[in-house]
Amino acid sequence: MLSYRHSYHAGNYADVVKHIVLIEILAYMVKKPAPFEYIDTHSGAGLYNLRSEHAVKLGEYRTGVGKLMAKPWPLLEPYLTQVREVNRTDKLYYYPGSPMIAQQFLRSQDRAWLYELHPSDVKKLEDNTRAYNNIRVECSDGLRGLLARVPPKARRGVVLIDPSYEVKADYAQVVETVIKAHKKFTSGVYVIWYPVVERQQIDAMEKKLVRSGIRNIQRYELGLEADAEAKAKGAGMTSSGLFVINPPWTLFATMQELLPQLQAALAEDDGFVKCEVLVEQ
Repeated sequence: MLSYRHSYHAGNYADVVKHIVLIEILAYMVKKPAPFEYIDTHSGAGLYNLRSEHAVKLGEYRTGVGKLMAKPWPLLEPYLTQVREVNRTDKLYYYPGSPMIAQQFLRSQDRAWLYELHPSDVKKLEDNTRAYNNIRVECSDGLRGLLARVPPKARRGVVLIDPSYEVKADYAQVVETVIKAHKKFTSGVYVIWYPVVERQQIDAMEKKLVRSGIRNIQRYELGLEADAEAKAKGAGMTSSGLFVINPPWTLFATMQELLPQLQAALAEDDGFVKCEVLVEQ
């Protein structure tokens, strides 16, 4: 569907966790000189103006990244550095989406494939990445694009799958696509973002991944309030998480320390975190 616009939600608590994990993975990838490829299946516009009508309407960044800018966070410095990079100041005017974050890590030998279907966001994404000849933007279905791009020529790669899940079929389709992609490219790092609106949808994703035979799967999640209470109040997304396949060996320890700090900073009293190994390596 083309009704979803991430510009309404840029910089919220879900983005914070997602981008912290992405940055940790990309920083690990560039420690080796060998090239890698980055595939972003639902790229959005790449860069978001937090003073725009969309961002101001919901103001979600204020209770996300906005809460983290005022004090020093040693563990968050890689993430906050990326945010400051697009602002050129400590004041918060812009927020980098995953394509702009990835662009900061790409070297001359690396490549990125960015997929987006919304025509307005595609145009903005093209404008935001025009200066980089190792980034290609395609106005097409990202899940199909992923299957067409793996295995990458570089034989090293990071895949971010970040749909809106407006259509409930997306939950199953994402897992099915990852299983197919993994069969073609078993060594790739796959990052699968999910929103918790109905926990049973996420439980079904988890079961399919665990039963797929894929090894080395971890989960990181930050919840603002308990599922049962959220459901009783008819709330929307009250938790957000990531399944990560083939994560860097350093990621789990970092998130184990960082997630409780994020819970204290961003969640209410009923907030919670999940940091767990779903399938061993």
